[in-house]
Amino acid sequence: MDYRIEKDSMGEVKVAKDKLWKAQTQRSVNNFHIGKEKMPLELIHSIVVLKKAIALVHCDNDKMSKEKTKSIVYACDQILESKFDDQFPLSVWQTGSGTQSNMNINEVISSIANMEFDTKVHPNDDVNKSQSTNDVFPSGMHIASYIMIKDKLLPALDRLLDSFKEFYLGLDDIIKVGRTHLQDATPLRVNQEVSGWIYSLEKAKEQLELNIGQLRHLAIGGSAVGTGINTYENFGSMVVDKLNQLTGKDFEPSANKFYSLSSKNEMLVVHSILNALAMELLRIGNDIRWLSSGPRAGIGEYIIPSNEPGSSIMPGKVNPTQVEALSMVCAQVFGNQTSISFAASQGNFQLNVYMPLIAYNMLQSIELLSDMMDSFDKNLVKGISIDRDVIESNLKNSLMTVTALNPYIGYDNSARLAKFAHENGMNLYEANEQLKILAQEDLIKYLDPKKMV
Repeated sequence: MDYRIEKDSMGEVKVAKDKLWKAQTQRSVNNFHIGKEKMPLELIHSIVVLKKAIALVHCDNDKMSKEKTKSIVYACDQILESKFDDQFPLSVWQTGSGTQSNMNINEVISSIANMEFDTKVHPNDDVNKSQSTNDVFPSGMHIASYIMIKDKLLPALDRLLDSFKEFYLGLDDIIKVGRTHLQDATPLRVNQEVSGWIYSLEKAKEQLELNIGQLRHLAIGGSAVGTGINTYENFGSMVVDKLNQLTGKDFEPSANKFYSLSSKNEMLVVHSILNALAMELLRIGNDIRWLSSGPRAGIGEYIIPSNEPGSSIMPGKVNPTQVEALSMVCAQVFGNQTSISFAASQGNFQLNVYMPLIAYNMLQSIELLSDMMDSFDKNLVKGISIDRDVIESNLKNSLMTVTALNPYIGYDNSARLAKFAHENGMNLYEANEQLKILAQEDLIKYLDPKKMV
């Protein structure tokens, strides 16, 4: 491989000739051979659009020449079009501030700018002008997370909700056995059961929309420790205004830059809502997995789509594979919550140094939940159906409809009837014929499932 020599304050470094990065990126490549997790491109692109906004603000305030601004903006646009995604190779497991990835971005932007224009753009003096990794990286984390939730996760959640609502509308007045403690309970309508799932997802959406605004607060302008050293008056506000013009979003400057550099509470709070969404999805998925179990030796009230063979040895077997994938995604999100909780607690003095981990886990959770909801929607919810015969049989054989008799024969007699039926393999009607606790026509009238729901 052909190399060139790049220099930084520590000396010379060999860099492959086909790479656009410079010495600091290469040092990170050399020093952090850890895992396969790379800095997410969504984060890279968010920092790049921030760099673009900053260059434009410098130009507007006569802090940078139009020529250099034009070249930096051009380079940023090329990166944002994903033409240079392979130039961002750094591991998540690097410096806890994200400095090496910030410099990777600075170096690649300067290389692209200088290839296209004769402007001699410097990665630190120009691309990183009036900035520190310490305010750039947390701003990028917020930008990427906010945009991904707004543009990817919430639309996926809406699509899933729409499919559940369509399923709900097609259920008519089907009455089924309710279940508590995994045991038979009093009846309810199938659409009442489904309405609980719908409402839980609507609540998760509401909670997310109420809390996502915290990610709008950006640390930019705080510079190294929050004081704004090497910036100028209203710099942060002007950058955020320019960023909003470029993204069409509604970011705002953090009210306290010292807080934004050291605390990651806002990321933790929003991820906690994602964690709650994962919890609701897992609960719903498990309900569907139980209710579709069988089909002959399980509950079998719901019928899930047959998407692929379920076994390499048992012909005709169909497994709840979408629910299984969903449960693994949710487990990963739960783990990410634990990692972010610890990492967010490590904001010592003026800086948190677990930011790559927080960013990676947050963006992974958003991506996994978004993709999983679309997969669950397309491959399961849109094709789910009801087995009315099984539902009717289960309801007829249920003993917990006896609860409706309490006002007429009392709790003790109702319990006696249900226990006798269970011990003798009878339904309530057959048991009452033996025990003669009340007239059979009254039993039929009182045990009308429609009156219990």
